[in-house]
Amino acid sequence: MDFANSAADGIEQELAWQVPLYEQLHRNPELGLAEHQTSAAVTAKLAAWGFVVRHFGGTGVVGVLANGPGPGVLARADMDALPVTEATGARYASAVPGVMHACAHDMHVVALLGAAKYLADHRDAWRGTYTALFQPAEETAAGSQAMLDDGLAAGIPQPDVALAQHVMPTEEGTIGTTPGPVLSAGDSVRITVHGRGAHGSMPHKSVDPVVLAASIVLRLQTVVSRETIPGEFAVLTVGSVSAGATANIIPDRAELLLNLRTYDLAVRAAMVAAIERIVRGECAAAGSPQEPEFEYYDQYPLTSNDAEANARVTAAFTRTFGADAVYRTAPQTASEDFSRIPDAFGIPYVYWIVGSVPPETYRRAVANGTVDADIPANHSPSFLPAVDPTVRVATRAQAAAALAYLGADEA
Repeated sequence: MDFANSAADGIEQELAWQVPLYEQLHRNPELGLAEHQTSAAVTAKLAAWGFVVRHFGGTGVVGVLANGPGPGVLARADMDALPVTEATGARYASAVPGVMHACAHDMHVVALLGAAKYLADHRDAWRGTYTALFQPAEETAAGSQAMLDDGLAAGIPQPDVALAQHVMPTEEGTIGTTPGPVLSAGDSVRITVHGRGAHGSMPHKSVDPVVLAASIVLRLQTVVSRETIPGEFAVLTVGSVSAGATANIIPDRAELLLNLRTYDLAVRAAMVAAIERIVRGECAAAGSPQEPEFEYYDQYPLTSNDAEANARVTAAFTRTFGADAVYRTAPQTASEDFSRIPDAFGIPYVYWIVGSVPPETYRRAVANGTVDADIPANHSPSFLPAVDPTVRVATRAQAAAALAYLGADEA
């Protein structure tokens, strides 16, 4: 199927319902595992278009459209919002206090729905099985695992490839792809170190966990600067240090919260080993009365595109949007939990970036070196993608990627 020449009119028609639905979802954001209105809206659309709909992980929705023998494609969109107070001033700004779609998941939902409707309306142009998956709770790294724990892998047809995309504050109308790592693995670590409490006037009777925590923070700065090979990506952030409650009491413990980002699981393992070695060593040097405690949480897997699948989808994007619109993106330092789903099925996957900032705004910021200052990033209270053409491009991208496998002349 020559998607580049035949699909544009159909996608344009979808905007008539997509834009109002996007505004509705943006106005009524829902946090992870509480996406009840969003789930209901998605379910109603898919059922009306002939998809067999099932629910996994509470609010997760999966629609399956079988269209004869052929390959299987799973396409995923995340649905949850963030605990952020919106500051965009948009006409359709969030009406829910303290909750906002600050990461474009509402746009991901309407784009995948648009692609699903396009495929449902054009079954003569493809064969196989198309599975549209709408995932809850990406922002807490809980949603994909919740769907898997609820029987997702055994409850839907086995796909051959998985697809996902993310709207980012890059130039609208563009698609960024890359083989290999595209999003980092992410880990949060809670470390508790123990001291011996005492009166502030009697420091000699204490083992001060505040001083111990300070020593650990300084020493941890060497993990990336002195233990990671130059040129290998690694980030270690100490985001919180807490201990004590008053000025004249030396507490008996301190807590540190760390965050790690890596593109290489071997680098991650080395960082974890270094962190634990440093913490244990500093505790021993301080005379800590008991061993430190480590809790790993909010863990995001590495997102690393299969090279062959990425090449196939990138070629489809180039045919659809033109070579000037498709570029090789650098790996992003953000993280997400999508890859758990294709990993559970043992299949390759492709994850790509969709731009959302008007060209003149983006190019001016790039020329001035002010992208970070002038263009709100994901999770910012001011993050607001340009609705058109971003919805149209994201919809066409989902459809084009699926048809790279399901198209009658591709299978």
